Amino acid sequence: MARETRDSIGNIWGERTPYRGEWSARVDEHVVEEPDRWVQSACVLCSNGCALDIGVKDGRIVGVRGREVDRVNRGRLGPKGLHGWEANGSPDRLTHPLVRRGGRLERATWDEAMELIVQRSKEIVERHTGLGIGIYNTGQLFLEEYHTLAVLGRVGLGTRNMDGNTRLCTATAASSLQESFGCDGQPGSYSDIDVTDALLLVGTNLAEAQTVLWMRMLDRLEGPDRPRLVVIDPRVTPTAERADLHLQLRPGTNVAVLNGLQHLLIENGHVDQKYVQAHTVGFEDLKRTVGVYTPELVERISGVPAEKLRAAAEIVGTSPTLVSAALQGVYQSNQATAAACQINNVHLLRGLIGKPGSGVFQMNGQPTAQNTRETGADGELVGFRNWLNPEHVREVARLLNVSPDSIPHGAQPAHALEIFRLAELGSVKMLWVICTNPAVSLPDLARTRHILAKEDLFLVVQDAFLTETAALADVVLPAAIWGEKTGTFTNADRTVHLSLKAVEPPGEAKSDLDIFLDYARRMDFRDRDGQPLVGWHDAEGAFDAFKELTRGRPCDYSGLSHARLLGGSGIQWPCHEGSPDGTERLYADGVFPTRWGYCQTYGHDLEVGAGAEQEEYRANDPNGRARLRAAAYRPLHEEPGAEYPLILTTGRRVYHFHTRTKTGRSPELNAAAPDGFVQINPEDAGQYGISEGDWVEITSRRGTVFERARLGGVEPGTLFIPFHYGYWDDPGRPRAVNELTLYEVDPVSKQPHYKASAVRVRRVTEGHVARQRQPQTVAGQGD
Repeated sequence: MARETRDSIGNIWGERTPYRGEWSARVDEHVVEEPDRWVQSACVLCSNGCALDIGVKDGRIVGVRGREVDRVNRGRLGPKGLHGWEANGSPDRLTHPLVRRGGRLERATWDEAMELIVQRSKEIVERHTGLGIGIYNTGQLFLEEYHTLAVLGRVGLGTRNMDGNTRLCTATAASSLQESFGCDGQPGSYSDIDVTDALLLVGTNLAEAQTVLWMRMLDRLEGPDRPRLVVIDPRVTPTAERADLHLQLRPGTNVAVLNGLQHLLIENGHVDQKYVQAHTVGFEDLKRTVGVYTPELVERISGVPAEKLRAAAEIVGTSPTLVSAALQGVYQSNQATAAACQINNVHLLRGLIGKPGSGVFQMNGQPTAQNTRETGADGELVGFRNWLNPEHVREVARLLNVSPDSIPHGAQPAHALEIFRLAELGSVKMLWVICTNPAVSLPDLARTRHILAKEDLFLVVQDAFLTETAALADVVLPAAIWGEKTGTFTNADRTVHLSLKAVEPPGEAKSDLDIFLDYARRMDFRDRDGQPLVGWHDAEGAFDAFKELTRGRPCDYSGLSHARLLGGSGIQWPCHEGSPDGTERLYADGVFPTRWGYCQTYGHDLEVGAGAEQEEYRANDPNGRARLRAAAYRPLHEEPGAEYPLILTTGRRVYHFHTRTKTGRSPELNAAAPDGFVQINPEDAGQYGISEGDWVEITSRRGTVFERARLGGVEPGTLFIPFHYGYWDDPGRPRAVNELTLYEVDPVSKQPHYKASAVRVRRVTEGHVARQRQPQTVAGQGD
C-alpha cells in the first residue's frame, strides 16, 4: 500500500508549523509498499543530516520516514530525502567488477580485479614510492570508511596525494574556521535558529541546498517574534525572495561587500569592544583595511546600492543575536577564504558566538564532508591536528604504532586539482577514484577528461553506477551505498548519526569498508610491531579505533559509540567524559583553540596563500584568542571583456545532488528537473535576441554548452547554469557547465573557482543543437 504524507515535489518545504516555544515535530513519510520493518538511518543527500528510518519489505527498500525524536529534523524530510532511496533499486547498478581488456570493460571476479590493483600498486610504490599513487574520494562515505582509507593511504602507501571531492565544496569552510578560530568545527548549533533575532545568509541558497534547515528558518519567519533576514547573493533565489533585505551583488565581489559591512559596524559603534579586547587579536589591522570601504565605494565595485548596505549593517549591528551561514557562493567564488573569514569577523566584532541564538555556519555541502576533515581522508591531519607541528605527527604515529617517518609530513598534502595535475604530468601513475564523478564535477572538463583517459594512468573507479568517470576506468569496483552498509556520519552542526544496514547490496557489490579492508590485507600493511596496520574488521571496530585518535582534540568522539547512537537522537561532538551528552556550542567561554602547540594551522596570507611558519606564529601566539583576519578586495582573474562580455555563475537545483548519480535515477526527482537551463537577465536577452525557451550557445575560453533560456532572476551581465547535468543519460549535446569553468583555485583553501567564468552567448536554432554531439560517449559494460 503506497503512502505519502505530502507531495514534496510540488510542495517542497511542506506546511508551516510556526513556533510556539519550540520547533514542533512533523513526520514526513513516503512508502510504495507497507514495510515489514523499519531500520534506523539518516539522509545522505545534503549536509543537514536528517534522521530517518528505512522501510524494508522482502529484502527491498520500499520507503522512508523521518525520525521524530531527532534534534536535527524532528521528523521532517525534503524531496531528496523522501525520494532519493529509489536509486538503490535502479536496474543499472553495478553488480560485479569490471576490468578493461582490449579497450573494453569486461566482467571480472573480485580476485582478478583486486589482484590487478594490488599488483600495480606494489609496482608503482617500488619504482616511484607511494607518491606515484593518487586517491580521490568523496563526501558520501561513512566515518569508518574514511578512517580506514586515511590510514591505508597516508601510512600504508605513504602518499601525500589524497584528497576528497569535498575540496570542491567545503574546503573553504575548513580553512576559514581554522584561520579565524585556530581549528575546524562549526561553532554553532541548529538550535540557535530557534531563538535568534537575525539571520545573515551569504552566498547560500538554503531553500534549495538544505531544504529541512530552510523549513526550520521558514517556521521562525512565519511565527511570532520573527527574526530579520539579510541575504547576500547575485541571484533572486527562493531564499532571497523571503529576505527583508537582499543585497544582489556582482559575482566575485563578496570581500568588498563584507568589508563595507564591517566598515559600517565599526563606524556606527556596533562593536563589542570588551569582547574584542579580551577574546580577539587583529582589530587594528582589520579597522585600517575596512576603513576605505565606504558604502559608495562598495556600490561601485559590487553594484549593491549604498543605502541597502547601510540598512543591512543596521540589522546586523543592532540585533541582540545573530546566526550567519555561507556556502558555495562564497566558497567557490573569488577570494573564497578571505570572504568567509569576513563573516567570522562580523560575529567576533559583535561578540556573538558561543551564545544561544548566535553562531556562524561555514556550511558543508555534502553529508559526510565533516568526516573527511576529521579523519584526514582529505588534506587534513586526523583529529584536527597540524601537519606543520612535528609533535602532532609524532602523536598520530604513536597512536597508530608506526614510525613518524612513515607519514608524509612537513607540508600540506596535495589538493584535488594538484593531484590531477600530477597525473597530467605523469608523476601520479595510478589514480583511485572513490564514489565521485570528476568527469562531470571538476572544472575545465576537456582537460579533466584528457587526464582521466591517459594511457599511462592506471585508473580505478569505485562506484555504484557506471558514471562518466567509471566509463574511462581500467578497473571498476561495484560499491554498496547508503542503506546497504552500516556506519556513522556527522552533519554541519556536529551531530553524529548512526546509519544501519537495511538490505543487502545487489549482486557482488561490496561496502567501501570491505573493499578497503581487502586492499589493506592484500597489500600486507604492517605496524612497527609487525601486526596488521588496519587492525579492525567491521564498522564498529573502525569507529572505536578512530575515536581514540580524537581523544583530547577539539573533535573529541571518545564518549560516543555505535551503541550510544542507537535508538534516539544524534549527538553533537565534542562528546567525552566532561560532556557525556555532547556539546551544543563551541567557544562559550571565549577561549579558542589558537594556542601555538594545539592549533590546527599557523595561518596564511589570505590574498596570496603563503603560509606562516611555526616560529613566526609562536612569536605572536594568540594563546586562546580568535583572529580577526583582514583582506582587501581583489578583482576577478578572468574579468568580462569584449570577446567574453558576461559572467557565468553556477549552482544547485532543489531536486538534485551533485552529478545526479542517484537523484537522476529517482523518477519523481528526475521528472521535476530533467535538464539544465541558462538564466539570463531580460535586458541581456533583448540585446542578443533571446526569448524565453530559446536555445542558447554559451562559450568560454575552455568550451561550449547549449541550454534553453530562462529570463529573469539575475542582474545584467550575469548568467546562471545549474551544475548537476552530465552525459550518462545521453541528451546528445554538450551540457555540463564545467565544460566552461576555470581550472583555478583559492590561494588558501585550494577550492576551485566555479562561480565566475567569462563567457559569450548567442541564440541558435533547435536544428543546430540537434547536430551537436556530447564530448564524451559513456560506454556500456561488457558481458
